[in-house]
Amino acid sequence: MTRAFASEGELFREALGDNWGDLHPDIQKRFDKNPTPGNPLRYTGVLDELYCSRWGMVLGHLTKPFIKGALIPYSQNGVPVDIRVYSIEDDPNIYKERNYKLVNRKSVLFTSHMTRSLKGEVLEYVGMGLGMKLIVSAVGGDLHFQSDGYFWDVGLFRVPIPDLFTPGKTFLKHVNRAPDSFSIRIEILHSIFGRTFLQTGTFSEIGDAG
Repeated sequence: MTRAFASEGELFREALGDNWGDLHPDIQKRFDKNPTPGNPLRYTGVLDELYCSRWGMVLGHLTKPFIKGALIPYSQNGVPVDIRVYSIEDDPNIYKERNYKLVNRKSVLFTSHMTRSLKGEVLEYVGMGLGMKLIVSAVGGDLHFQSDGYFWDVGLFRVPIPDLFTPGKTFLKHVNRAPDSFSIRIEILHSIFGRTFLQTGTFSEIGDAG
């Protein structure tokens, strides 16, 4: 069972508790905006680096039919990306769509959604019932996420996935640059194969939700 939230900010505010105030005010304002149905929040930017290791490439291709875009099996620099954060009528989840405009390749569209379980866990689903638990923290004014295990939802049951068979532990950092600009760093580290994926880039807001 999960709980409904109007925005990512509401979700993260509850997860952080008293530490919400440790975030940069621009980050608080950014995540307090509510993407009402039919009126998404939009961001655009460029990834300075999109990287995957050889093992990451294998995983990316193997999982493409199931979770297309979650693990991009290519390495490129200067990749334009459009982000759309939206909600759906009568749906408790917060959705995030990322459109990676790869150089000399077809664009990759990836959609995930976030929610929170009744146990208080922040969950992100990437497709086919696959997801990960996230630890949310505020560090030096920045917003940090760290995965705390992957799982597969099968009906009413959540089946943990052993770390060995995952891409690795995910670390995400949201750093404020200006009232309408921020940078993102996403790194995935496997206990055996080391760094499997990396994305770094800067984004700007191009839309607002009412």
